[in-house]
Amino acid sequence: MIKFIAKRLAIATLIMLGASLLSFSLIHLAPGNPAEVIIRAEMGEDPSLTEIEFFFQKYDLNDPFFAQCAQWMHMITHGDLGTSFRTEEPVLVEFFDRFPATLELAVAAMAIAILISIPLGILSAMKQNSILDHGSRLVALWGVSMPNFWLGLVLILFFSVKLDWFPCFGYGGVEYLILPAVTLGTGMTATLMRLMRASMLEVLRQDYIRTARSKGLKERVVLWKHGFKNALIPVITVMGMQVGHLLAGVVIIETIFAWPGVGKFLVDGIYARDYPVIQGFVLIIALFFVLSNLAVDILYTYLDPRIKYDVENA
Repeated sequence: MIKFIAKRLAIATLIMLGASLLSFSLIHLAPGNPAEVIIRAEMGEDPSLTEIEFFFQKYDLNDPFFAQCAQWMHMITHGDLGTSFRTEEPVLVEFFDRFPATLELAVAAMAIAILISIPLGILSAMKQNSILDHGSRLVALWGVSMPNFWLGLVLILFFSVKLDWFPCFGYGGVEYLILPAVTLGTGMTATLMRLMRASMLEVLRQDYIRTARSKGLKERVVLWKHGFKNALIPVITVMGMQVGHLLAGVVIIETIFAWPGVGKFLVDGIYARDYPVIQGFVLIIALFFVLSNLAVDILYTYLDPRIKYDVENA
């Protein structure tokens, strides 16, 4: 297992370098002048040519593209993601200052998805083709098809503007968390519920389930001890992928609800052409994708003892 993890981490390092190189190239080849945007935002007027030239010299933006690329790759291999053009703070400091708010939102959305999708998926599988099954599948289809930014606006209109139950924007207590967490978790809930139902149906048709029932075991024991654990394997796979999607999805949700997390800061950085912020945050999100997939692979060995890892088939 240790050799498997070491090999996966080595591959992850190459993936991270590739992702950082790709993000750096796309950002610097895209149109737009960060000096004009940032100076105009600070001064309230169009910058002069002297101010733009000073900005480019300050951040070495006059260097050739490949020289800037080599400098960026050297920085990230030493754990330095650069300094934000707008705030003049290290990107890592900006990220960790805002990450707790994003983590709070992501954990709340994930908790909503798990607490609703897993029980509902199991009940739908146990009562296949019942009213509960048809209703839950219809709701899941609605949840998958609904864009989360549209759902967020509808929730604001109904629960904040019309009913005045929850605040529209900002960061604070639980009342500020409910609407963005529900918005972010709805799509994940629908996906996991459908997958849990399909996986549970497949497991309940297996021979070992019939054998367990023929031994006279209670249905509760058959369901939870023999069925649930095996049905979780594909669900855990998707949940691991959803961890990375959560961090990417909060970009839109945090902007809609003015949530002071990394997503909103990234959007502000994109508008300002803040290269270090965009490059650094893309790299960090890619890191979460890689680590979450590794954690899922390790969790497989607990859910299914037949799964063994070695370096040859890693």
